[in-house]
Amino acid sequence: MGEVELRWCGGLGGEVAGAVRELLERASVADGVAPVSEQAVLSLVAADSAAEHLLALRDGVVAGYANLVPEHGEHPAMAEVAVDPAARGHGIGAELVSAALAKGGSGARVWAHGNRPAAAALATRLGLRTVRELWQMRRSLATPELPALAVPEDIALRTYEGSSDDAELLRVNNAAFAWHPEQGGWTQRDVTVRRAESWFDPKGLFIAVDPADPARILGFHWTKVHYDENPPVGEVYVVGIDPAAQGRGLGRLLTLAGLHYLRERGLSGVLLYTEADNTAAVRTYTRLGFAPAHIDVAYSAGD
Repeated sequence: MGEVELRWCGGLGGEVAGAVRELLERASVADGVAPVSEQAVLSLVAADSAAEHLLALRDGVVAGYANLVPEHGEHPAMAEVAVDPAARGHGIGAELVSAALAKGGSGARVWAHGNRPAAAALATRLGLRTVRELWQMRRSLATPELPALAVPEDIALRTYEGSSDDAELLRVNNAAFAWHPEQGGWTQRDVTVRRAESWFDPKGLFIAVDPADPARILGFHWTKVHYDENPPVGEVYVVGIDPAAQGRGLGRLLTLAGLHYLRERGLSGVLLYTEADNTAAVRTYTRLGFAPAHIDVAYSAGD
Protein backbone atom coordinates (compact mmCIF):
# COMPACT_ATOMS: atom_id res chain seq x y z
CA MET A 1 0.00 0.00 0.00
CA GLY A 2 1.38 3.40 -1.00
CA GLU A 3 1.83 6.30 1.39
CA VAL A 4 -1.36 8.16 2.30
CA GLU A 5 -1.51 11.96 2.07
CA LEU A 6 -4.16 13.97 3.92
CA ARG A 7 -5.25 17.13 2.10
CA TRP A 8 -7.78 19.75 3.27
CA CYS A 9 -9.90 21.47 0.62
CA GLY A 10 -12.31 24.37 0.99
CA GLY A 11 -14.17 23.12 -2.07
CA LEU A 12 -14.02 20.19 -4.46
CA GLY A 13 -13.75 20.27 -8.22
CA GLY A 14 -16.17 18.26 -10.32
CA GLU A 15 -13.81 15.35 -10.94
CA VAL A 16 -12.79 15.06 -7.28
CA ALA A 17 -16.38 15.43 -6.08
CA GLY A 18 -17.32 12.61 -8.45
CA ALA A 19 -14.56 10.41 -7.05
CA VAL A 20 -15.79 11.08 -3.51
CA ARG A 21 -19.38 10.25 -4.49
CA GLU A 22 -18.22 6.94 -5.97
CA LEU A 23 -16.29 6.15 -2.79
CA LEU A 24 -19.40 6.92 -0.70
CA GLU A 25 -21.50 4.64 -2.89
CA ARG A 26 -19.01 1.77 -2.50
CA ALA A 27 -18.99 2.26 1.27
CA SER A 28 -22.80 2.29 1.36
CA VAL A 29 -22.98 -1.00 -0.52
CA ALA A 30 -20.31 -2.63 1.68
CA ASP A 31 -21.77 -1.46 4.98
CA GLY A 32 -25.49 -1.43 4.28
CA VAL A 33 -25.71 2.15 5.53
CA ALA A 34 -24.72 5.52 4.06
CA PRO A 35 -21.42 6.67 5.62
CA VAL A 36 -22.33 10.38 5.49
CA SER A 37 -25.53 12.41 5.64
CA GLU A 38 -27.51 13.98 2.80
CA GLN A 39 -26.22 17.38 3.95
CA ALA A 40 -22.61 16.24 3.52
CA VAL A 41 -23.31 14.86 0.03
CA LEU A 42 -24.98 18.12 -1.04
CA SER A 43 -21.97 20.10 0.22
CA LEU A 44 -19.62 18.35 -2.23
CA VAL A 45 -20.58 20.70 -5.06
CA ALA A 46 -22.08 23.62 -3.10
CA ALA A 47 -19.99 26.73 -3.66
CA ASP A 48 -21.47 28.49 -0.61
CA SER A 49 -21.28 25.56 1.82
CA ALA A 50 -19.42 26.10 5.09
CA ALA A 51 -18.21 22.49 5.02
CA GLU A 52 -14.52 21.69 4.66
CA HIS A 53 -13.34 18.55 2.94
CA LEU A 54 -10.45 16.29 3.93
CA LEU A 55 -9.14 13.84 1.35
CA ALA A 56 -6.99 10.80 2.07
CA LEU A 57 -5.02 10.25 -1.13
CA ARG A 58 -3.11 7.08 -1.91
CA ASP A 59 -1.05 7.28 -5.10
CA GLY A 60 -3.22 10.24 -6.11
CA VAL A 61 -6.49 8.30 -5.71
CA VAL A 62 -9.13 9.18 -3.11
CA ALA A 63 -9.01 6.37 -0.53
CA GLY A 64 -10.87 8.17 2.26
CA TYR A 65 -12.92 11.28 2.89
CA ALA A 66 -13.99 13.44 5.83
CA ASN A 67 -16.59 16.21 5.81
CA LEU A 68 -16.28 18.84 8.53
CA VAL A 69 -18.91 21.47 9.32
CA PRO A 70 -17.17 24.09 11.51
CA GLU A 71 -18.52 25.22 14.85
CA HIS A 72 -21.44 27.64 14.44
CA GLY A 73 -23.23 29.44 17.21
CA GLU A 74 -23.74 27.05 20.11
CA HIS A 75 -23.23 24.01 17.89
CA PRO A 76 -19.84 22.26 17.91
CA ALA A 77 -18.04 21.23 14.75
CA MET A 78 -19.34 17.98 13.24
CA ALA A 79 -17.39 15.51 11.11
CA GLU A 80 -18.41 12.53 8.98
CA VAL A 81 -15.87 10.04 7.67
CA ALA A 82 -15.76 7.31 5.02
CA VAL A 83 -12.99 4.98 3.87
CA ASP A 84 -13.06 3.07 0.61
CA PRO A 85 -13.72 -0.61 1.45
CA ALA A 86 -10.65 -1.61 -0.58
CA ALA A 87 -8.42 0.66 1.54
CA ARG A 88 -9.59 -0.35 5.01
CA GLY A 89 -7.44 -1.93 7.68
CA HIS A 90 -4.50 0.45 7.21
CA GLY A 91 -5.36 3.20 9.72
CA ILE A 92 -6.86 5.68 7.24
CA GLY A 93 -10.07 5.99 9.23
CA ALA A 94 -8.20 6.78 12.43
CA GLU A 95 -6.11 9.41 10.65
CA LEU A 96 -9.17 11.08 9.14
CA VAL A 97 -11.12 11.09 12.41
CA SER A 98 -8.17 12.44 14.41
CA ALA A 99 -7.42 15.18 11.86
CA ALA A 100 -11.07 16.25 11.59
CA LEU A 101 -11.58 16.40 15.36
CA ALA A 102 -8.33 18.34 15.80
CA LYS A 103 -9.34 20.90 13.18
CA GLY A 104 -12.87 21.11 14.59
CA GLY A 105 -11.57 22.23 17.96
CA SER A 106 -12.78 21.60 21.49
CA GLY A 107 -16.03 19.65 21.60
CA ALA A 108 -15.89 18.61 17.94
CA ARG A 109 -17.90 15.50 17.12
CA VAL A 110 -17.80 12.74 14.55
CA TRP A 111 -20.77 10.67 13.35
CA ALA A 112 -20.70 6.88 13.18
CA HIS A 113 -23.70 6.11 10.99
CA GLY A 114 -25.13 2.75 12.02
CA ASN A 115 -22.44 2.61 14.73
CA ARG A 116 -20.94 -0.46 13.11
CA PRO A 117 -18.54 -2.54 15.24
CA ALA A 118 -15.46 -1.19 13.45
CA ALA A 119 -16.55 2.41 14.13
CA ALA A 120 -17.29 1.69 17.79
CA ALA A 121 -13.91 -0.03 18.18
CA LEU A 122 -12.13 2.94 16.57
CA ALA A 123 -13.92 5.35 18.94
CA THR A 124 -12.76 3.28 21.91
CA ARG A 125 -9.21 3.18 20.59
CA LEU A 126 -9.16 6.97 20.21
CA GLY A 127 -10.70 7.53 23.66
CA LEU A 128 -13.92 9.06 22.32
CA ARG A 129 -17.24 9.02 24.16
CA THR A 130 -20.85 8.99 23.01
CA VAL A 131 -22.47 12.44 23.14
CA ARG A 132 -25.51 12.03 20.88
CA GLU A 133 -27.70 9.26 19.46
CA LEU A 134 -29.90 9.53 16.40
CA TRP A 135 -32.42 6.75 15.92
CA GLN A 136 -33.65 5.51 12.60
CA MET A 137 -37.15 4.12 13.21
CA ARG A 138 -39.18 2.09 10.72
CA ARG A 139 -42.61 0.59 10.27
CA SER A 140 -44.50 -1.35 7.65
CA LEU A 141 -47.22 0.56 5.82
CA ALA A 142 -49.32 -2.62 5.72
CA THR A 143 -49.46 -3.55 9.40
CA PRO A 144 -50.29 -2.33 11.90
CA GLU A 145 -53.17 -0.53 10.18
CA LEU A 146 -52.74 3.25 10.00
CA PRO A 147 -55.15 5.25 12.16
CA ALA A 148 -57.76 7.18 10.17
CA LEU A 149 -56.85 10.75 9.23
CA ALA A 150 -59.31 13.10 10.94
CA VAL A 151 -58.61 16.82 10.37
CA PRO A 152 -60.19 19.06 13.06
CA GLU A 153 -62.28 22.06 12.03
CA ASP A 154 -59.74 24.58 13.30
CA ILE A 155 -57.02 23.19 10.99
CA ALA A 156 -56.80 23.27 7.19
CA LEU A 157 -54.52 20.73 5.56
CA ARG A 158 -53.07 21.30 2.08
CA THR A 159 -49.93 20.54 0.08
CA TYR A 160 -47.04 22.70 -1.11
CA GLU A 161 -48.08 25.40 -3.58
CA GLY A 162 -44.66 26.50 -4.76
CA SER A 163 -41.98 29.02 -3.84
CA SER A 164 -44.61 31.34 -2.35
CA ASP A 165 -44.64 28.93 0.64
CA ASP A 166 -40.88 29.01 1.16
CA ALA A 167 -40.60 32.00 3.50
CA GLU A 168 -43.16 30.53 5.90
CA LEU A 169 -41.65 27.06 5.65
CA LEU A 170 -38.26 28.48 6.59
CA ARG A 171 -39.73 30.50 9.46
CA VAL A 172 -41.42 27.43 10.95
CA ASN A 173 -38.45 25.13 10.29
CA ASN A 174 -35.94 27.44 11.94
CA ALA A 175 -38.20 28.16 14.91
CA ALA A 176 -38.96 24.46 15.43
CA PHE A 177 -35.33 23.36 15.07
CA ALA A 178 -33.46 26.30 16.60
CA TRP A 179 -31.76 23.76 18.88
CA HIS A 180 -30.79 21.35 16.11
CA PRO A 181 -27.21 21.45 14.69
CA GLU A 182 -28.17 20.28 11.18
CA GLN A 183 -31.84 21.14 10.67
CA GLY A 184 -31.81 24.60 12.26
CA GLY A 185 -30.69 27.72 10.43
CA TRP A 186 -31.86 26.67 6.98
CA THR A 187 -31.74 29.28 4.21
CA GLN A 188 -33.59 29.60 0.92
CA ARG A 189 -30.81 27.62 -0.72
CA ASP A 190 -31.54 24.60 1.51
CA VAL A 191 -35.12 24.52 0.26
CA THR A 192 -34.21 25.26 -3.36
CA VAL A 193 -31.59 22.50 -3.56
CA ARG A 194 -33.94 19.88 -2.12
CA ARG A 195 -36.80 21.03 -4.33
CA ALA A 196 -34.54 20.35 -7.33
CA GLU A 197 -33.82 16.76 -6.24
CA SER A 198 -35.36 13.97 -8.30
CA TRP A 199 -37.29 12.64 -5.30
CA PHE A 200 -39.12 15.92 -4.60
CA ASP A 201 -42.90 15.81 -5.02
CA PRO A 202 -44.99 18.85 -4.02
CA LYS A 203 -47.91 16.49 -3.32
CA GLY A 204 -45.80 14.92 -0.60
CA LEU A 205 -45.16 18.15 1.31
CA PHE A 206 -48.10 18.67 3.67
CA ILE A 207 -48.86 22.03 5.26
CA ALA A 208 -51.21 22.84 8.13
CA VAL A 209 -52.71 26.32 8.48
CA ASP A 210 -55.41 27.97 10.54
CA PRO A 211 -58.46 28.68 8.32
CA ALA A 212 -58.73 32.09 10.00
CA ASP A 213 -55.16 32.97 8.97
CA PRO A 214 -54.27 30.77 5.97
CA ALA A 215 -51.11 32.72 5.08
CA ARG A 216 -49.42 31.61 8.30
CA ILE A 217 -48.11 28.04 8.39
CA LEU A 218 -48.61 26.18 11.66
CA GLY A 219 -46.61 23.10 10.72
CA PHE A 220 -45.49 20.93 7.84
CA HIS A 221 -44.52 17.37 6.98
CA TRP A 222 -42.09 16.89 4.14
CA THR A 223 -42.04 13.30 2.88
CA LYS A 224 -39.42 11.63 0.73
CA VAL A 225 -39.06 8.40 -1.23
CA HIS A 226 -35.79 6.44 -1.33
CA TYR A 227 -35.78 4.90 -4.79
CA ASP A 228 -32.29 3.50 -4.19
CA GLU A 229 -33.67 0.92 -1.77
CA ASN A 230 -35.20 -2.30 -3.05
CA PRO A 231 -38.11 -2.10 -2.69
CA PRO A 232 -38.33 1.73 -2.47
CA VAL A 233 -39.13 3.04 1.01
CA GLY A 234 -40.80 6.26 2.15
CA GLU A 235 -39.43 8.66 4.72
CA VAL A 236 -40.91 11.04 7.24
CA TYR A 237 -38.27 13.52 6.10
CA VAL A 238 -39.04 16.60 8.22
CA VAL A 239 -41.94 17.33 10.56
CA GLY A 240 -41.76 20.92 11.80
CA ILE A 241 -44.28 22.59 14.11
CA ASP A 242 -44.33 26.31 14.93
CA PRO A 243 -43.59 26.49 18.69
CA ALA A 244 -46.55 28.88 18.99
CA ALA A 245 -48.84 26.12 17.66
CA GLN A 246 -47.64 23.34 19.96
CA GLY A 247 -50.29 21.40 21.87
CA ARG A 248 -52.78 21.15 19.00
CA GLY A 249 -51.87 17.62 17.90
CA LEU A 250 -50.25 18.86 14.70
CA GLY A 251 -47.28 16.51 14.87
CA ARG A 252 -49.45 13.41 14.86
CA LEU A 253 -51.88 14.85 12.30
CA LEU A 254 -49.18 15.83 9.81
CA THR A 255 -47.26 12.60 10.27
CA LEU A 256 -50.41 10.59 9.60
CA ALA A 257 -51.19 12.62 6.48
CA GLY A 258 -47.76 11.77 5.08
CA LEU A 259 -48.01 8.09 6.03
CA HIS A 260 -51.36 7.73 4.25
CA TYR A 261 -49.90 9.47 1.19
CA LEU A 262 -46.85 7.18 1.11
CA ARG A 263 -49.04 4.09 1.43
CA GLU A 264 -51.30 5.33 -1.37
CA ARG A 265 -48.18 5.53 -3.55
CA GLY A 266 -47.78 1.78 -3.12
CA LEU A 267 -44.81 1.85 -0.76
CA SER A 268 -44.53 -1.00 1.70
CA GLY A 269 -42.43 0.65 4.39
CA VAL A 270 -41.38 3.98 5.85
CA LEU A 271 -38.48 5.27 7.93
CA LEU A 272 -37.67 8.38 9.94
CA TYR A 273 -34.88 9.82 12.05
CA THR A 274 -35.28 11.26 15.54
CA GLU A 275 -33.02 12.17 18.42
CA ALA A 276 -33.00 9.41 21.03
CA ASP A 277 -33.55 11.93 23.82
CA ASN A 278 -36.53 13.64 22.10
CA THR A 279 -39.00 11.78 24.29
CA ALA A 280 -42.09 13.50 22.89
CA ALA A 281 -41.19 12.59 19.30
CA VAL A 282 -40.18 9.03 20.21
CA ARG A 283 -43.49 8.59 22.06
CA THR A 284 -45.51 9.90 19.09
CA TYR A 285 -43.74 7.70 16.58
CA THR A 286 -43.86 4.61 18.80
CA ARG A 287 -47.62 5.03 19.15
CA LEU A 288 -47.85 5.20 15.36
CA GLY A 289 -46.17 1.81 15.06
CA PHE A 290 -42.52 2.78 14.53
CA ALA A 291 -39.67 0.88 16.17
CA PRO A 292 -35.89 1.54 16.21
CA ALA A 293 -34.08 -0.03 13.24
CA HIS A 294 -30.54 1.27 13.74
CA ILE A 295 -28.67 3.94 15.66
CA ASP A 296 -26.27 6.67 14.52
CA VAL A 297 -23.86 7.75 17.25
CA ALA A 298 -21.91 11.00 17.56
CA TYR A 299 -18.59 10.66 19.38
CA SER A 300 -16.42 13.37 20.91
CA ALA A 301 -13.14 13.67 22.76
CA GLY A 302 -14.33 16.80 24.59
CA ASP A 303 -15.85 17.06 28.05
